[in-house]
Amino acid sequence: MNSSMLTRWTISLCIHHRNHSREQSRLDKRVLIILLVLIKEYIYHTAIKPVEQAYKYKELRQHEVSDAEIASKPMVLFLGPWSVGKSTMINYLLGLHDTPQELYTGAEPTTSEYTVIMHGEKVRTIEGIVMAADSSRSFSPLEKFGQGFLEKLIGIEMPHKLLERVTLVDTPGIIENRKQQERGYPYNEVCQWFIDRADLIFLVFDPTKLDVGLELEMLFRQMKGRESQIRIILNKADNLATQDLMRVYGALFWSMAPLINVTEPPRVYVSSFWPREYATDTIQDLFMKEEISLLEDLNQVIENQLENKIAFVRQHAIRVRVHALLVDRYLQTYYEKLGWFADPDEVFHDIAADPDRFYIFKSVLAKANVSKFDLPEPEVYKDFFGVNPVSGFKRLESQCGWTGGCLLQKIEKAIGEELPDLLSTEEKPKAEEKPQGEEKPKNRWRRQ
Repeated sequence: MNSSMLTRWTISLCIHHRNHSREQSRLDKRVLIILLVLIKEYIYHTAIKPVEQAYKYKELRQHEVSDAEIASKPMVLFLGPWSVGKSTMINYLLGLHDTPQELYTGAEPTTSEYTVIMHGEKVRTIEGIVMAADSSRSFSPLEKFGQGFLEKLIGIEMPHKLLERVTLVDTPGIIENRKQQERGYPYNEVCQWFIDRADLIFLVFDPTKLDVGLELEMLFRQMKGRESQIRIILNKADNLATQDLMRVYGALFWSMAPLINVTEPPRVYVSSFWPREYATDTIQDLFMKEEISLLEDLNQVIENQLENKIAFVRQHAIRVRVHALLVDRYLQTYYEKLGWFADPDEVFHDIAADPDRFYIFKSVLAKANVSKFDLPEPEVYKDFFGVNPVSGFKRLESQCGWTGGCLLQKIEKAIGEELPDLLSTEEKPKAEEKPQGEEKPKNRWRRQ
């Protein structure tokens, strides 16, 4: 690496951050740990998990939360078509080029595994089956996707400053003509698991590969509601002349517009995330500023770890509450329609076959104050009650005790009061003015 490349590398990895003293940093970390423990031990175990267990939420969908997950580091997920530079970008961020730890890259579809890059005291590789079996990690729920997936899951630990604060996940490239059966595991379900837990989603594109196929469209549907976490990366930008790059930028927005139906589109970063020098006759200053902005964005996610974790747990609690209200409404309708001489199975079959006729979902919408897009499809509950007989559940009004209180009241209090109140316990530092002429801060992530 020559001197100009080294200068670019140092500047591009410069992340502006709070200038805390060492003692203040330790204090912030202790406060963060205490608050995460409070979320896990008090709010989750006393208010949310009892509702999960009473109404078998984990058998409905894949949004369960483990103890290790609540205390886990922020996760950055890399998605996109094959050979767009996802692995190369991770190598660049971590400075792994020309090292034994460098992720393999190539022009052909090279990454067929889900690679989780984590912090560790020494460099080592962990098989997927070992990661899933370790309950102290946040990846134990992945075991349900089967042996075929676990063989495609790999963990890499290494000592690195950035990895002390964040976990990176590289994913197999999207290949539009490949079916899920050919992958050997439920690809969309696995992607959904990672999407639901990602604090930041880098959706990487190559300027020469902007075609949108069915698999990419499905990913965008799965990311609905997570638009604030999505960042679009137009990578390898210095392969094009400036005029061609502008055309490609417009074509990218034209292709993405039908898939991202939000008022404010996701941030698009345009650069080439690799250690090589930018090609001549390209807008190098812009590429450099884009790299710095992206890394500042990444740093913001790390600094907002507590807020993101609270939002994640609160969203999970809302889903659990909605599920409990739906089951309760099914029960209420069932008991109202069940006469002395009616066949219980036939009565419930009619309700499950056409819940709209009995206003089950509409009544929950009015009570839960959520969007209709946040409700599961009626077919999901038809399958759910197919393996969980309605007679095995109790009404919410009966789920109360003299000492423990009511399940519904406790989870509503967690959603409306306890989790939001935790945000006010973290004191926000005042922005410090930067003296003119001060050097940019050194990159705190780079290995010394």
